[in-house]
Amino acid sequence: MARLQGKVAAVTGGSLGIGKATVTRMAEEGACVGILDCLADEGEALAREMTDAGHQVGYWHCDVTNEDQVKAAIDGVAAHFGKLDVMVNNAGIAGPNKPTHELSEEEWDKVQAINVKGVFFCTKHAIPHMKKAGGGSLINLSSIYGLVSAADLPPYHASKGAVRLMTKTDAMFYAPDRIRVNSVHPGFIWTPLVEHHLQGTGQELDKAKQATAMLHPLGHMGEPDDIAWGIVFLASDESKFMTGSELVIDGGYTAH
Repeated sequence: MARLQGKVAAVTGGSLGIGKATVTRMAEEGACVGILDCLADEGEALAREMTDAGHQVGYWHCDVTNEDQVKAAIDGVAAHFGKLDVMVNNAGIAGPNKPTHELSEEEWDKVQAINVKGVFFCTKHAIPHMKKAGGGSLINLSSIYGLVSAADLPPYHASKGAVRLMTKTDAMFYAPDRIRVNSVHPGFIWTPLVEHHLQGTGQELDKAKQATAMLHPLGHMGEPDDIAWGIVFLASDESKFMTGSELVIDGGYTAH
């Protein structure tokens, strides 16, 4: 397949989980892909694996809370591959699972710095390259918890609600530049982030996993590829009339 042939993409948090699946599927669909991550061993290993398989994939070290690193990485991807068409803002953390009144300022700020400010920095420095390219697709990973909530993870829920509204604002700002901006809202996907979250619930992991799976009408959690294929769609010209939209891939969670 060649749904992304000729496109250049950058994916934050591209070394693990949804990010890794996204890098893999995008490259298989013909895109040149830059992995932006602070996990150097995992990122470099994935880049080697994909390159050995005949794809054009590279790794750029990037802490999304550091604007200088963000700019250097995005500029590096554009310089290496000749342009930038697609920016996938995937990097994120769950943060502490505490009631709001028990959170420290530091705990709150860390989640916002990665999940919200990171999206801001990456958008800020991707836009000039997309304008130069004559258009592009920005894809922001929000969550079901950018649409509904639950009695846990207050900083995470706040951050994902922010990403949802940032997406709509930028969709309107940059529509005249033929830059589309859409958000993706996964349900629970079996990734290291979700596994770590469930380990902190106090339940046995298998029981916590089963209970979480049953929150979805389909009766199971999703896999990283379930989200990656949605991102491929938003990156491709198949979604050329979509901007400011919410792509919900949640096993029916928000249909309750």
